[in-house]
Amino acid sequence: MIAIIDYQMGNLRSVQKGFERVGHAAAISSDLHTLAQADKLVLPGVGAFADAIAELRRRELVPLIKDAIDAGKPVLGVCLGLQMLFDVSYEDGEHEGLGVIPGEVRRFDVPPQYKVPHMGWNRVNYVRQPPLFAGIPDGSYFYFVHSYYVAPADKSVVSGTADYPDPFCAMIWRDNLFATQFHPEKSQAMGLAVLKNFAEM
Repeated sequence: MIAIIDYQMGNLRSVQKGFERVGHAAAISSDLHTLAQADKLVLPGVGAFADAIAELRRRELVPLIKDAIDAGKPVLGVCLGLQMLFDVSYEDGEHEGLGVIPGEVRRFDVPPQYKVPHMGWNRVNYVRQPPLFAGIPDGSYFYFVHSYYVAPADKSVVSGTADYPDPFCAMIWRDNLFATQFHPEKSQAMGLAVLKNFAEM
């Protein structure tokens, strides 16, 4: 079973519908027992970092997420779900993250002609092609909506980059943990292929 972690901070139904479109059921749940029993977990997210991390802690979901990663269970983070995996975010102050991946979440500092948030389609270039992207060509386009990006301390976790205008980390991969800054559920055929690959791991 695929479980989408419900902490009231994400487009949960869109992610669920994405899995359904590729022939896989996914349950939306905040129940600790249900989530612990799942074969795979998805940590989505839209909104403010501080509010999201506080809600994960309030619902006692942090140990469950970390235990799943440590146990080798496939885990997929999406957008804010990627950012929360890191040590610290500088979004509206300084906020402690989950500390699963060493590094920071920083705001884009871009030339005036580039708008923040970075919003729209952008090409993702592989640094290392993860199994999550089997059959997906290098340089495929995915849909982004974000003002902050992750800066991993260990560059070996970076599996793909995009440019705005300089290269930034667009996705990470470490063992059973995968996370993307873009939204697969909003990225049409290529995004659905990502969800299908995750479901069929």
